[in-house]
Amino acid sequence: MAASNAESDPGIGRGEGGAGVLWAALSASGDLAYIWNLIEDRIDWAGNLVDIFGPGTERSVADGEAFNERINAEDLARRLKILNEHISTGAPYDCEYRIRREDGSFIWVHDRGRVEADGPEGEPARLAGTLRVITRRKQAESLLEHRANYDELTGHLNKTRLREALQNAISYNHRYRVSGGYLAVGIDKLSMINDGYGHETADAAIIAAGQRIERGLRVTDIIGRIGGDRFGIVLAQCDADGLARTAQKILESFRTAPLETAAGPLRMTVSIGGVAIPGFIRTAQDAMTGAESALQDAKTAGRNCFVPYEMSAEQRERQRRNIETGEDVLRALDEGRIVLAYQPVVCARTRETRYYETLLRMYDEAGSLRSAGEFVPILEKLGLIRLLDLRALELAAADLRRYPEIALAVNVSSMTVIDPSWMRTLMGLVKSSRSLAERLTIEITETAALEDFDVTARFISTVRDLGCKVALDDFGSGYTSFRHMKSLTVDVVKIDGAFVTDIAHNQDNQLFVRTLLGLAEGFGLKTVAECIESEEDARILTREGADFLQGWHLGRPDVAPAWRSETNGSPPGER
Repeated sequence: MAASNAESDPGIGRGEGGAGVLWAALSASGDLAYIWNLIEDRIDWAGNLVDIFGPGTERSVADGEAFNERINAEDLARRLKILNEHISTGAPYDCEYRIRREDGSFIWVHDRGRVEADGPEGEPARLAGTLRVITRRKQAESLLEHRANYDELTGHLNKTRLREALQNAISYNHRYRVSGGYLAVGIDKLSMINDGYGHETADAAIIAAGQRIERGLRVTDIIGRIGGDRFGIVLAQCDADGLARTAQKILESFRTAPLETAAGPLRMTVSIGGVAIPGFIRTAQDAMTGAESALQDAKTAGRNCFVPYEMSAEQRERQRRNIETGEDVLRALDEGRIVLAYQPVVCARTRETRYYETLLRMYDEAGSLRSAGEFVPILEKLGLIRLLDLRALELAAADLRRYPEIALAVNVSSMTVIDPSWMRTLMGLVKSSRSLAERLTIEITETAALEDFDVTARFISTVRDLGCKVALDDFGSGYTSFRHMKSLTVDVVKIDGAFVTDIAHNQDNQLFVRTLLGLAEGFGLKTVAECIESEEDARILTREGADFLQGWHLGRPDVAPAWRSETNGSPPGER
């Protein structure tokens, strides 16, 4: 099986019988098959070499060294590592990398193969495999990745990625006690440009404005687009005076020169709101909200100016109390005083428990049990909720390992959806136990899904690929619920309790829930009606077609359910 020497007949096996069928199949698919003789270092190819390497290259890829020279230098080390691991351990050989064609361009290929041993000692003798061109797929993946991180119009970070950068800056500044800042920059009266010149000119103005802002920043500063006419800027290691100086520098750059567009030069101004970090700011959302508030104050003050954000005395006191609560929770995490309570979710028709939703609880230092409502909202404001979500996952996984007859649901926040450490933990917990994954449901609220729909969709897809189920909680609270039910590939929808409570006496809620349940059935989704507080409500939801029921009428959250040992529910100091 040697590559043809004639450029008019690139490839091998183009004869009669089986070899001819092989050549035809490979030629039609665009794939290449190869056998690499490791002892003689000779590669025999089957298929059309021209499709991958270009004309005139048949002799130049006849051995391993020549082939390696064709591989992109950035990919070669990884490919050799995977190949060596395969030869030494027998692990599957599967690799993607770039190959240089004769004209100097690169294409992506997917290389899959298997080593064949020979001789009494089982020495590796041949590697048989296939190459498939995947350039289009890699380009599509690159485009999707770019769209997930960058604003399509300006090329700056999008709001989600800017928020992540801001949160990282806040955490860094808080840990090392250094100052920084965040600016919200809004283009003044952009609507007038849109009305007078059209949206293409308005888009050009947005692009030019972003470029001008960026030119006035330091290399360590980060800019992103947070809205139609607004930009956000994360300033690293910058005190209050530096925050004001940067804002004034941006204002002056717009005052002194017009923006150049296809419609001609346009004189524009901007308004700026800013907030110092960390100070009393603990989350990116708090910083963005404060800067947006200051930006609106700047517009109210006449535009073309900078206004810093300042908390009121009442806000400062509330934030101080929140920080104290956050420190209490962190101590509880360190001391093992964060526990789970378990509320049953029952089959609507048989009332048998199918699984339990896990709810966070905290024993305070006096041994009293505190509900999640007393500390979870505060932890969300402080940006610490991911620590609680991680602990809840670890506790639930421990229960699933110890009690193979139960199934559990764990709630995650919107911040956890974008937290790679939580996902890595989940992967580590379920990778060795398919049974554990099948008994675990991850619940995400609809409002969290709305914050970044694309990010949530990827999160859900990854969780389901691991074998877990996904439930969409508080369903019906979002203004585009029906579209989300179709777009998000979840397994279960939990109807927002606001539409379930006292449903027996609310005709509007009955109509809404009936419509929602019918739609869920059409999509093949299971439904949970939560907040069931009476037998009458339970009967109505069962009659309307709910699959599962949950609420105090059917079982209250309990830190010591019957399937756990009695000591597991007692405070840590009493165990």
